[in-house]
Amino acid sequence: MEIVEDLIGDVLVEIINSDRATLREAEDLKDMLMHKISEGHYKVVVDLSVCEFVDSTFLGVLVNTLKKLSQLNGDLKLVGFKPAVRSMFELTRLFRVFETFGDLQEAIKSFGNK
Repeated sequence: MEIVEDLIGDVLVEIINSDRATLREAEDLKDMLMHKISEGHYKVVVDLSVCEFVDSTFLGVLVNTLKKLSQLNGDLKLVGFKPAVRSMFELTRLFRVFETFGDLQEAIKSFGNK
């Protein structure tokens, strides 16, 4: 599987372990996240450190998941951007929508500040 899941305290971490996050990874991530959200996991970090490319389907899953979590008083945060992925987030202006962090520990700690 291209997605590695970890639970650190009460924060669910989804590591996208692929250089390309496209339709297949988007479907896998959506299924995994919807299942975990239904179990009560409302603090989520998606780690994109390995990704060289993300497509619009994958971005859509991230946006829709953030909306769902926001309705449940949760949050989804992003970590780890290679240059091409950073460019995609800047081009689509999604940096205005998501909280982003340089490393995983920063992202996890940020949940404690709310």
